[in-house]
Amino acid sequence: MVDHKRQSTINLISLVLALAAICTEYLGYKMVYMFLKPLTTISILSLLFFIPKGLFAKFTKLILVALAFCLLGDVLLLDSGYFVFGLVAFLLAHLLFIVAFIQHKGFWFHWASFMVLFLIGGAIFFWLKPDLGDFMVPVLFYVLVITAMAWQGIGLYLRDKAKAYVWIAWAVLFFMLSDTLLAINKFKAPFDYASVLILVTYWLSIGLIANAAYNIALEKKP
Repeated sequence: MVDHKRQSTINLISLVLALAAICTEYLGYKMVYMFLKPLTTISILSLLFFIPKGLFAKFTKLILVALAFCLLGDVLLLDSGYFVFGLVAFLLAHLLFIVAFIQHKGFWFHWASFMVLFLIGGAIFFWLKPDLGDFMVPVLFYVLVITAMAWQGIGLYLRDKAKAYVWIAWAVLFFMLSDTLLAINKFKAPFDYASVLILVTYWLSIGLIANAAYNIALEKKP
């Protein structure tokens, strides 16, 4: 049985931290923001630490490690000089999400979702391409990986309409949106409230994934 009280408490703490981080970043309190941003991600992934050891399956472990790489990416992206390393950290996170999704229910090939997602990913890449410069190949690989992650995440929902898989389907779409906004802001044209939109969609994504993994694990509890 899922402990919804504990889950709600951690989600509320994460929400408060996220709002505080967004406000401090917007108001220009850089040092406070640099502390609150990783702390918010730590709060989100801490939910998985409350899964009993006997229910900590391979799927949960992979999700936790993937979220840890997201945390590393958060820290690295606080300094623009480490952008490439942050990109690599998130790339590894997406690869681990793919492995977790496939390990959980197997590889799923669904033509319609494949065509839609990869057409969207391709359109975004070719729109950004003239402004990518030396980042063209890394960004292309990143787009392919995150699109594949979204495809397999949605595949879980297409096979099982349980609430946890609905959350994963929304999560992977939010992740694609967050990374697209980040790329537009960095490579195409900076826009108003970019950081707010990027953070909101990003934390929604990993929050949904963490909650989905928590529910999937604890629903197996006798």
